[in-house]
Amino acid sequence: MRTEPASTASHRVPDFADKPTLTGERVLLRPFRDDDLPALRAALADPEVIRLTGSVGVAHDEEHLRRWYASRNAQTDRLDLAVVDRATGTCVGEVVLNQWDARNRSCNFRTLIGPAGRDRGLGTEAVRLVVGHGFERLGLHRISLEVYHLNPRARRVYEKVGFVAEGVLRDALRDGDRWVDATVMSVLAPEWAVHRGHPEH
Repeated sequence: MRTEPASTASHRVPDFADKPTLTGERVLLRPFRDDDLPALRAALADPEVIRLTGSVGVAHDEEHLRRWYASRNAQTDRLDLAVVDRATGTCVGEVVLNQWDARNRSCNFRTLIGPAGRDRGLGTEAVRLVVGHGFERLGLHRISLEVYHLNPRARRVYEKVGFVAEGVLRDALRDGDRWVDATVMSVLAPEWAVHRGHPEH
C-alpha cells in the first residue's frame, strides 16, 4: 500500500466541504436540516445563551436565520454541525470550527447549547467529538476559543476536553454595569494525541 510522506499528509488542506456525522454515546453531530430551525431559534433566544455568549442586543431575524442555517452545509472553509440529543432525536445546539488559518493549520471553535441540552454532559461530548475530528481527520494543529469569565461552566467543559488557558482579554464584554474579561484557550495536536480529550484520566 502506498502512503504519503508525513510532511505531505500533515499539511493537507482540510476537507471542510465534507460534513460528517459524528456519533457519541449521548449526542450525534450531523449536518443541519430544515427541521432544526425551531430548536436553534429557541436556543438563540434563551436569556442565558444571550448573556453568556455576549449576544445582548443582537437581533435574529427569522429570514436571516433560515438563510444562515440553510447555507451551512455548503461552506467549504468551515465546519458547522447540529448537536442532536440521541435520547430524543432533537437538535439542542451547534458546534463550529471556523476562522481557518491555512498557513498555521488552526481554527477557532465555538459552541451553543440551548436549555434542552444542558446539565447532562451533552456539551462536553459534543466538544470532544468535533475537536477530535479537527485533529484526527482534518489535520489541524491548533484549535482555540475565547470564553467570558461570567461563564465558568463553559470553561470547565473546555478544560475537561483539554483546552489550556493562554491569557486574558481584559474588559472584553460589557455586561450590564460591569466589564467582563475573556480567557483565550487552546488545545494543540500533540496534546490531543496524548490525551484524546481526556486530560484528567
